[in-house]
Amino acid sequence: MIFKKPLFWDSKKQGIFSTILFPFTILTNINNFLLSISNKKINDKIFSICVGNIYVGGTGKTPLAIKLYQILNKNHKGVVVGKKFYLSHNDEINLLKKKVHTLIKNKRSLIIQEAIKKNKKIIIFDDGLQDKALRYDLNFVCFDTLNWIGNGNLIPAGPLREKINSLKKFDAVFLKNISKPNNKIIRVIKKINPKIKIFNTRYKILNLNNFSLKDKYLIFSGIGNPDGFFEILKINKFLIKDQFIFPDHYSYTEKDLLNIIERSKELNTKIITTEKDFIKIPKRYQKKIKCLKVDLEINNQKKLINFINEKI
Repeated sequence: MIFKKPLFWDSKKQGIFSTILFPFTILTNINNFLLSISNKKINDKIFSICVGNIYVGGTGKTPLAIKLYQILNKNHKGVVVGKKFYLSHNDEINLLKKKVHTLIKNKRSLIIQEAIKKNKKIIIFDDGLQDKALRYDLNFVCFDTLNWIGNGNLIPAGPLREKINSLKKFDAVFLKNISKPNNKIIRVIKKINPKIKIFNTRYKILNLNNFSLKDKYLIFSGIGNPDGFFEILKINKFLIKDQFIFPDHYSYTEKDLLNIIERSKELNTKIITTEKDFIKIPKRYQKKIKCLKVDLEINNQKKLINFINEKI
């Protein structure tokens, strides 16, 4: 489902909309209770890692799943990424297929069966921490430090699928930072779960040489956290004159693209979008738009590799 995140979800104050919707969070609480008592281990024939989130959208779980595949595939045979099929998530599915060996099916249990049939030994799930039918060998949860937990409320009063105290049950947390690690957030996490592993990450632009910092740019995106896209360009000295923001997983119409191109002509700018957005754009428009390619860098990656290998 495609929807635009309400602005009040990331407000640091308890606003009127959050207060009105707060009673409805009981439904999310019930779902989380059922989650805690009904999940079961996937299968002893394959080692499973789930990369997910409790904050809705824009936490960097897909880039992390790709990175984990690249790391583990160097030293282990039979690594694969699993992604449950959602029609609205074709952008993420296509991005995964472009970069890693991916299995896509309507149910994660069917993905597991297919992976075992293909003699895979390690499966990395992109999303699925809230799947009540499954329990994974390792549970990784992602956050973007720009938004952290928003207003701290559960859906629909806030952006959280689970309360922040659910960090007690996860093995590691990955914090996506724009520049330096956020020590305040790290202290909060350690207070909830002193044993949890914390890994700081950041994006590095891979094709920076394809852009001139003397040019002016118009940017657009349909991702979970467009602020992160803006910030990485800003930090790298891009001159941004305008920005178009669309809902996460948005399907661009011809009218949308023509409006973007027309606005770019008015401002005399070049156009940049994300790799996730670029793959959704018809080829006849791709020549007019540049794609920003990034790589997720993990601080202390060797520590992460040792941690995973110990569990395997």
